[in-house]
Amino acid sequence: MKNTSENLYLDLMKKTLSFHLWDEPDYPIETFIYEYSFLKRLTLKAISLFLKFFNLKLVKPVSRSIDELKEGRKWPNYADTMIGLKRLENIEFCVRWVLENNIEGHLIETGVWRGGASIFMRAILLAYGINNRKVFVADSFEGLPEPNVEKYPPDKGDILHKHQFLSISEDEVAANFNKYSLLDDQVVFLKGWFKDTLPNAPIDKLAVMRLDGDMYESTMDALVNLYPKLSTGGYCIIDDYALPACKQAVDDYREKMNIKSPIIEVDWTGVYWQKN
Repeated sequence: MKNTSENLYLDLMKKTLSFHLWDEPDYPIETFIYEYSFLKRLTLKAISLFLKFFNLKLVKPVSRSIDELKEGRKWPNYADTMIGLKRLENIEFCVRWVLENNIEGHLIETGVWRGGASIFMRAILLAYGINNRKVFVADSFEGLPEPNVEKYPPDKGDILHKHQFLSISEDEVAANFNKYSLLDDQVVFLKGWFKDTLPNAPIDKLAVMRLDGDMYESTMDALVNLYPKLSTGGYCIIDDYALPACKQAVDDYREKMNIKSPIIEVDWTGVYWQKN
């Protein structure tokens, strides 16, 4: 790829969003303190409070290999995305392709965490000078829902709703867009559970849809409400195909809708296909 200003900008965005340019600092112990028992939480909070008097912080050591960074195999502390470089490169490929081939529609991510992947979508539109497409940012901004086992049995035993680390507010995500100077009227937030927001989302056509809902319910809600709006030639990206419940939702929907487009692997968990 040539070193044009657009390519260099997008390459820098990928590396910055994924915190690839720096060593990831150790986790402050408070980050995952909610996972510990009550007694352990109390003890760690007391120690942390004591250390603050000496401008010290209690941390949990973190180590990541180059491959783990590229493939987003561990939850990061400072990065604005947890999907790694390979899945960011996949977004770039898909969005560039639909733009270069005039595939109609907007872009959407369902399940955005700190917003990194959605921010990168907006950056690509900026690099191409596109002002007639929007990036839809869909999330509860409260973490994941508790499993509805009666309606969606594959989600039985899912505990992701307990992870406070996954709960990032809309204000925080908007602030992240803003720090990259990418918060404008081409960014549309859809706040709420997918079952409530996606059926009536103000979207006529999509060119790229990226689903990062982890669970069967979240994945199916996104597919049912968005895939019919995906233009022929557009791309459907699945972030969590390695998770059994998500994979089952994708496989069930593809079978029901007789989707024959081949699934292409991005990395250990990301896949995508082109609608034909």
